[in-house]
Amino acid sequence: MDGNLVLVVNSGSSSIKYQLVDPASGAVEAAGLVERIGEAGGAIEHRTDGRTVSEQVSIPDHTAGLRLAFAKFAETGHDLTAAGVTAVGHRVVHGGEVFYRPTLVDAGVLAAIEDLSALAPLHNPANVRGIEAVCTLLPNVPQVAVFDTAFFHGLPDAAKTYAIDAKVAETHGIRRYGFHGTSHEYVSGRVAEFLGRPAGSLNQIVFHLGNGASVSALRGGRPVDTSMGLTPLEGLVMGTRSGDLDPGIILHLMRTAHLDVNGVDRLLNRGSGLRGMAGVNDFRELRRLIGEGDDNARLAYDVYVHRLRRYLGAYLIELGGVDAITFTAGVGENNPDVRADALAGLSRFGIAVDPDRNTAKDRSARRISPLDAEVEVLVVPTNEELAIARAAAAVTATV
Repeated sequence: MDGNLVLVVNSGSSSIKYQLVDPASGAVEAAGLVERIGEAGGAIEHRTDGRTVSEQVSIPDHTAGLRLAFAKFAETGHDLTAAGVTAVGHRVVHGGEVFYRPTLVDAGVLAAIEDLSALAPLHNPANVRGIEAVCTLLPNVPQVAVFDTAFFHGLPDAAKTYAIDAKVAETHGIRRYGFHGTSHEYVSGRVAEFLGRPAGSLNQIVFHLGNGASVSALRGGRPVDTSMGLTPLEGLVMGTRSGDLDPGIILHLMRTAHLDVNGVDRLLNRGSGLRGMAGVNDFRELRRLIGEGDDNARLAYDVYVHRLRRYLGAYLIELGGVDAITFTAGVGENNPDVRADALAGLSRFGIAVDPDRNTAKDRSARRISPLDAEVEVLVVPTNEELAIARAAAAVTATV
């Protein structure tokens, strides 16, 4: 196996996504997904050299899941315990105020990440379990944590501060942290490359639209605002998350529906968004239901687009004008209707979408605005794994 490869691990509560990446070329040697860890019907899907290997097997914990992944690597010609892997890059969701750059993991760092679980109880504990498992399996390979919040660490005070009691906010770490930072940073950099302009010369709005969704405003390559806040719950309508809502709704539900904290958490994180309104969170299913005349699905779509346009308007004003608007991630890259509807009727602001370009079957970075449009409208595929791999390689190169 060739050297200078980075294993990228994204450890969730019941799943592990992984890729073996050459950070220099961007080539993916192998990739896979371990699912339903600690649940019935555990499974792995491992892809390499155009082949896919799948297996259903009991997976009691994250260490067992990664052992299984390592076995699949070995079976398909990539023995991770042999020479070749120079670093492991871990996606960690929340870095709080402590971590705002890629960080070499040691016992103290790992403990600090776990301490931040109060800010990300659905994510950081799973990230910790993934790091611990890899440390067991590759004890002599450097581990690097790359934080989802890091790109937004330097948000202006006016953008990051909530209007609550200042002492309460300071004591409990309450501020707007932002998420999907690795994607927003990668995509905004690719936009500058695509346009052949320095990132520092551009005002950008980037829509990261997947099952989780966020939007950022960037001035001169640095973020000045983003839609997610203390947690990934704030902002846009998402697959299963509500996004913005009146905080009084929570109090109302606690009083009238007698929901406790866990009940509110489940409702807003797992039972809201598109799923809560239409019963599905997959955009392909949503479009199918709309085609069949489902009123709930149509309303869910309209609410989704309305929220996109609300943030777009706010960020246009905040930036005082924009050079490029970019769509990325699963929905952003693959759903031309969302792109067209989000930007409809904005020609007076120099924003337009060319219908033929928008619907072209093209997976590369591309322009979907007319050539003479004042504002560039782009679709740029995100690649968080490559960004994490490159960050991990950069950190370990200095060790």
